[in-house]
Amino acid sequence: MPEKSACINVPKTDGQTTIVIANSLGIVNKKLQVKGDEQSVYIPIVRKPTDAELKEIKRQLPNVKVSTSTFMERPERKVSIVQALEGKLPPHLLVSLPRAMDVVGDIAIVEIPEELEAYKSTVGKAVLQMNKNLRTVLAKIGAVSGEYRVREFSMIAGEPKTFTLHKEHGCVYHVDLAKVYFSPRLSFEHNRVASLVKPDETVVDLFAGVGPFSVLIAKKQPHVEVYAVDANTAAFESLKKNVRVNRVEDRVFPILGDARQVVRERLAHVADRVIMNLPEKALEFVDVACQATALSGGAIHFYSFVKASESMQNLHRLLKESVEECGRKVERILESRFVRETAPYEWQAVIDAELR
Repeated sequence: MPEKSACINVPKTDGQTTIVIANSLGIVNKKLQVKGDEQSVYIPIVRKPTDAELKEIKRQLPNVKVSTSTFMERPERKVSIVQALEGKLPPHLLVSLPRAMDVVGDIAIVEIPEELEAYKSTVGKAVLQMNKNLRTVLAKIGAVSGEYRVREFSMIAGEPKTFTLHKEHGCVYHVDLAKVYFSPRLSFEHNRVASLVKPDETVVDLFAGVGPFSVLIAKKQPHVEVYAVDANTAAFESLKKNVRVNRVEDRVFPILGDARQVVRERLAHVADRVIMNLPEKALEFVDVACQATALSGGAIHFYSFVKASESMQNLHRLLKESVEECGRKVERILESRFVRETAPYEWQAVIDAELR
């Protein structure tokens, strides 16, 4: 919030010199931000200089003035987790601390290496202390697995919960991390794909989860129909809620069921665009995407994993061969890129392809 404070006012050309002198006198208010305009710099101070101090300042800077102005608070400097835990962990373990974390709503998700297992509560508390907007810290246990791609967690600090409200690109999502798959690292992808959708398109989101693709598409594009399919009952219930709270009920139509069966029975050849974010089994569902795509053609967003020993060109080839086996053809590759690193020497990749 803005705060009124005494300040030193000098011509812009003398700003840096004045800051150095005021710092040496110990009078700079470091809780407030220095500000300036085209002519002057205003340096907030904790007290007015004494006559002797002001005389010394004016000896070097004759145009200095003492006045009052309004300043913004200086943002708190972020302390690294290594700095926060110095003295609380054996020094040799500081190099093992997680350098990154996923944040979903008010929950942080961290990876605790085996050597830090005995200190995981200490690490969790440090994360909360450094991030006042967080309420819970969860540690990953194992990899994403199972039919619904969920992961086990242990609660290492804060409130014992896995449910949260996550905000992304102006949308709100109800997410229970113990029951559904959700990755904040796909935020860019959600927005990228949503930005490609044109008016009056019909979109089929084959593995919709709690709806980060489907809901955002409908928010960005009011003239669209999105069929959001998922087999996970828990994800489906959250999806319905997210459709409602984001007020896109007239554009997003949640469907509970196996994507293959749903497309065969209800969504054959309706889609101008198909989203298939199931990288573990992407190639197994190319035939489903082909069946969902309109006979006149359409676009698919195909997500898969690529190892260091493979290449994006190899993934292009596999996709084209799989599409041709379904009696269709990849007219052109619209875009292909690595989305994120998912394991050492492994990446999630996306191919946007136009089918006919």
